[in-house]
Amino acid sequence: MQLLTLLTFALFTSLVAVATWRLTRQDDHLTGIGYFLAGRRLTAPFIAGSLLLTNLSTEQMVGLNGAAFNDGLAVMVWEVVAVLALVAMALFFLPRFLKSGIATVPQYLCERYDAVTRTIADVIFLSAYAVILLPIVLYTGAAGLSQMLDIQGLLGISGDAVTFLGLRVDADTCVLWLMVWLVGLIGSCYALFGGLRTVAVSDLINGIGLLIGGLLMTYFGLAAVGTLQGDGGVVEGLRLIHSQQSARLDSIGGPDSSVPFATVFTGIILLNLFYWCTNQQIIQRTFGANSLREGQKGVLLCAALKLLGPLYLVLPGIVAYQLYAEQGVRADYAYGTLVRDVLPWPLVGFFAAVMVGAILSSFNSALNSTTTIFSYGIYQPFINRDSNDHQLVRAGKIVGWIIAIVSMLIAPWLAQTESIFAYLQKMNGLYFIPILSVVVIGMLNRRTPPLAANTALILGLALIAAGYFVPLGQEVSDGVTRYRYLAPDVMHEFHFLGLAFVVLVAVMLAITSLRPLPQPWQQQYSGDVEMTPWSGAKGYGAALCLFVALIYIAFAGGTG
Repeated sequence: MQLLTLLTFALFTSLVAVATWRLTRQDDHLTGIGYFLAGRRLTAPFIAGSLLLTNLSTEQMVGLNGAAFNDGLAVMVWEVVAVLALVAMALFFLPRFLKSGIATVPQYLCERYDAVTRTIADVIFLSAYAVILLPIVLYTGAAGLSQMLDIQGLLGISGDAVTFLGLRVDADTCVLWLMVWLVGLIGSCYALFGGLRTVAVSDLINGIGLLIGGLLMTYFGLAAVGTLQGDGGVVEGLRLIHSQQSARLDSIGGPDSSVPFATVFTGIILLNLFYWCTNQQIIQRTFGANSLREGQKGVLLCAALKLLGPLYLVLPGIVAYQLYAEQGVRADYAYGTLVRDVLPWPLVGFFAAVMVGAILSSFNSALNSTTTIFSYGIYQPFINRDSNDHQLVRAGKIVGWIIAIVSMLIAPWLAQTESIFAYLQKMNGLYFIPILSVVVIGMLNRRTPPLAANTALILGLALIAAGYFVPLGQEVSDGVTRYRYLAPDVMHEFHFLGLAFVVLVAVMLAITSLRPLPQPWQQQYSGDVEMTPWSGAKGYGAALCLFVALIYIAFAGGTG
């Protein structure tokens, strides 16, 4: 059984690699536009598929289902509210980015403000990807795969501890390190040897498999509940969950939830806007669109697919709670355990291969974005001003390997976090909010000077870090000292991020009123991308927003 699982895993992974190679073997991987922006040849299906799978990595499949295991349906906010952000991307942000013909968000900030703004943003992105995003992708991927494939059993590791590199370590830790490095090395090869179009093509192929596998996972999970706890069948499984978890099937998060409903209008909407509208890792594939029309169609198609997200990113976590709540299964391991227990064993290898595709997608997309930022933002302006395309690509690959190794060293230590998804959102706020405020105000106010943007970036990082990590005092309970912080002890972390955004916007507007630009900034059309918009974009976007409202109304108050 284990052998067939490994064979199906290897077969599907190999098929994706071969298909990607055949479709991209003639691509331009030597010039900056070819390597970093796919030659600006991406059409709507590739953009939508790449956006979706870059997002649907294991921090979503494992992390969000783990959050649903803890909090129920309320965590669907991360999928459903993302639709609103994608509509904003298609209608407001994307036309402005494509008009400038940029390769990175910091390039846009340089055009809108100055080179100092760009450098600050470049350093923020590089640091955040190396120590936050990439390690989280690797950790969640390794944790999920080790449970799905029963790596300890496959390797014959038994007992609580094993000898690893001459040290006596916990068996889970040994497997975690092994899987982190395996996935990291494979992902690095994809990203650093292939470029953006290789990433986009493999994303589309894996995306189809992920949607099929994710929905199958939900089906078999519900069937398992019906069989083990009732009279059998998917309908019986739904009935049991509806009757026994009715309070948890509530779209409105309660005060004890990780996502109270009020936070939708503060930190959650802001985190989604940054993630889908200004996050280099995500939106780089939209910069490779062959026209504004194709870019908008791709973004809105991705938004439509996100409406299905709760079916395979939230409901399996609720199913896992039904099956494992009394067994002490850790939330971040619940999804992998569910896959191993309920999927027919021939499908486990296929789904593990799909999960590897999801892991590689987020990892290599972030790594490709990192190399793009370094080459255009650090290497060319500061190290080699006269660099040619070959030198830009080579420099990006070298730094990409360095950052990949750093992330592989950090990833296993994340096992100590209580909830990896909550940790991800908290740490994202450190840099999401300052950059979002600078981009938004730069687009809305044409007289905002570089001083305002540079102040907001530095102040934002300091302010949010202080709220997270500088203690306000301490409490002693049962001999244990606990420190209190502004977030989350005084206010919810997401409300704190909303407050920080308001403060940064106020500071920028105050500086603008005191020292405005002498002349309003005028954006110049680069001519790199055909800018005719899609005629159906506004109507399609409005329909998607209506669906979001209906979903929330349908599940408000639970199903009791």
